[in-house]
Amino acid sequence: MKWAIRTCLAMAALLVALLVGLVVPIPAQASEEKSCLAEAMYYEARDQGWRGMLAVGIVVQNRVRDDRYPDTVCGVVRHKCQFSYYCDGKPERPAEKEPWSVALDLATMLLSNRVLITGLEDVTHYHATWVKPSWAPFMEKKKQIGGHVFYAQRGGTK
Repeated sequence: MKWAIRTCLAMAALLVALLVGLVVPIPAQASEEKSCLAEAMYYEARDQGWRGMLAVGIVVQNRVRDDRYPDTVCGVVRHKCQFSYYCDGKPERPAEKEPWSVALDLATMLLSNRVLITGLEDVTHYHATWVKPSWAPFMEKKKQIGGHVFYAQRGGTK
């Protein structure tokens, strides 16, 4: 419970800082990374609230740090249709203002800091609870957040 309170307070502090303009503007390349990360969180988990979006963002960042994946956020998000929204043939135009704003704020935080959440330290995969992917039995199930189940590679990341 204390962790949840601290997490909520930290998120509130970040959101206040973002709202009052205390965050430094992001350079163009970082801005593209921010957009890619925000899109992934928004399209994959906008119905899961900020916790679900943050968990998806952590998966992306864990993949960036893993030698098995591209070393940029946009590279990870666009890699081999790993994120279903990117290959669905629909244009990426966020229509829901509030979740898009949250996704942008979370992307700013994730790109500015190393965020660790217990149980998600090494997750590189997730799926919706109603999906049964063929790879899941070969992974280590770590945590469920909202409608997503998160997994790590057996034996850790490289």
